[in-house]
Amino acid sequence: MIKRNIITKHNVPYILLAPTIIIFAVFMVYPVFRSLYLSFYEYRGGTYEFIHWENYIKLFQDGIFFKSLFNTFIYLLIQVPVMVVGALLIAVLIEQKFIRAKAFFRAAIFLPSVTALVAYALVFKVLMNSDYGLINYVLKVVGLPPVNWFYGEWSARFAIIIAITWRWLGYNMIILLAGIQAIPEELTEAAQISGASFFQILFYITIPIIKPVILFCTITSTIGTLQLFDEPFILTEGGPNNATLTAGQYLFNNGFTYLKFGYASAIGYVLVVLIAVLSVLQFRITERSDT
Repeated sequence: MIKRNIITKHNVPYILLAPTIIIFAVFMVYPVFRSLYLSFYEYRGGTYEFIHWENYIKLFQDGIFFKSLFNTFIYLLIQVPVMVVGALLIAVLIEQKFIRAKAFFRAAIFLPSVTALVAYALVFKVLMNSDYGLINYVLKVVGLPPVNWFYGEWSARFAIIIAITWRWLGYNMIILLAGIQAIPEELTEAAQISGASFFQILFYITIPIIKPVILFCTITSTIGTLQLFDEPFILTEGGPNNATLTAGQYLFNNGFTYLKFGYASAIGYVLVVLIAVLSVLQFRITERSDT
């Protein structure tokens, strides 16, 4: 009787990949389909009851959900452009030859994105404190009135926007910087010899070449903003009067505070559709601008 080895050179890759695939299926694939299943159910009296499309119908009649979407899109429309443009300008500036200690500036600007969330939130709570915060102190010094950052609706929103931008600016800057460093030096040197100005090089060479990198930063920032949870939850808890409540925070509240897992799942899938639509639109707009 001929013995055959179970492990061969042909199936070794599949055997090595099997643990990763199993973990991915258990912790990623299964929850996706499980949450879709739960979005058609409601937890009543210790059991799940099938309620068809009721969660989705209720969702589109929910004023708080629409306010959370409104807040989320305010963050998206203000913070994402400011952050991406700011990251691009900083990346371009750091790459200039007259800048010294480039490694220090890269590390200093990138550091907030790897700072512990609780520590970073506490720093902003102190900086924006109405009574003894550094920002209000500076405003008083220059003759401007202090701002109740976390107590007014729009001031609280702008406080969140400032915090998010400060945290993720360096992350996008590093990605854009990598794209800029990949541009052949011959192109910029030839443009400089031809008499091109700094802004001509920026708008006609740098930005067109790194446009895919800019698109990547824009899409990932859009997805991150639509899923925003940490900053509003820690800094304002969604207040005042739900002015900083985001869709991600509303999902969390329904799922883990009120134990409405079906309703929270419905919110999650509506967000998935929104993210997909916005990502496709950004791709299409970029493709049209290239033609």
